[in-house]
Amino acid sequence: MSTNKIYIYGVVPNFHSPEMFRSLEKSGIYAIGFQDVTAIVSDTDDESIADMDRESLGQLLVHHQKTIEDLIGKGFNMLIPMRLGTIVYSKKDVVKVLEVGYDLIIETLKKIESVIEIDLAVTWADFGGVLKEISLVPEVMELKSEIQNQLTDALQIDQVKIGMLVQAKLKEKNTSVELSVLGALSSYGVDIKTHEVMNDEMITNSAFLLKRSKLDTFYNFIDQLDKEFEGKLNFKLVGPLPCYSFYTLEISELNLDSVLNAKNELGLSDNSSLSEIKKAYLAKAKLFHPDTQLENGDKESFDKINKAYHALLDYSAAVRQTSKEENIVIVNEKVKENLILVKIKD
Repeated sequence: MSTNKIYIYGVVPNFHSPEMFRSLEKSGIYAIGFQDVTAIVSDTDDESIADMDRESLGQLLVHHQKTIEDLIGKGFNMLIPMRLGTIVYSKKDVVKVLEVGYDLIIETLKKIESVIEIDLAVTWADFGGVLKEISLVPEVMELKSEIQNQLTDALQIDQVKIGMLVQAKLKEKNTSVELSVLGALSSYGVDIKTHEVMNDEMITNSAFLLKRSKLDTFYNFIDQLDKEFEGKLNFKLVGPLPCYSFYTLEISELNLDSVLNAKNELGLSDNSSLSEIKKAYLAKAKLFHPDTQLENGDKESFDKINKAYHALLDYSAAVRQTSKEENIVIVNEKVKENLILVKIKD
């Protein structure tokens, strides 16, 4: 099967030597440049990640992250990761992405020039001991006593009540410790993002954006924190990493018909400013919002108006990538030219 698609791993500045870029080809990846930036890519016959099963998605994630981290190891330190599963159809499409996202990419490269990401997972060293400690909390002891003093045998629902109370107390304890840890570390990071914890044993799953110059100081303070918590916590550090949690590029392909229909839905002219788009949305939304129109509220119409508004916001952002004009032109040919939106993933 011939490959006719291209997978994008990330974007780097093109100040590296041609030999450095050519060396990538040994790993089956190569570079496509535009002005001062370069996309690191490979040929692929993969389909959209939406069509992948869980196992294939997991394999792709491992490959994607390993490739990016290998690039960092080879000296491409200023690398903006691309969102997992970003696939385009040709080299021309890659250049188009770099072109429309150029200003954002340059701005982001400047931001990551002196920073790196470190991920921190904190878990209980003795989770069983923590649960035992919570079981002796007065509220839990009181509930257990009430159930034991019932004239009838304890019902399953009673055990559920105890379990829910223990869960709530554990969450309170985890949150308190998380705030204490993150508060102590906050002065060392440029930014912090918390991710979902994997289980009850995990207290925090956080990413720190750090100045490279403060990396050793950060590691030393983690050791100090470990001592302060008297070994009750396990601190697991992963990194240095590319700035996945803070600066990952994302490409959205807008739909021509959706943009044109959105203009009609909001009753806009072919040439509208962002303020006019917002004003038209608010006027229409007020007519149909279920919370403000208790008798005449129309959720279906409100959802349609809301969808139209966000379609035009995305289109406006796509236009702003290459134009500084105040007004947004919403006509067929112009919309066709601005259907690619490059942004930093939320």
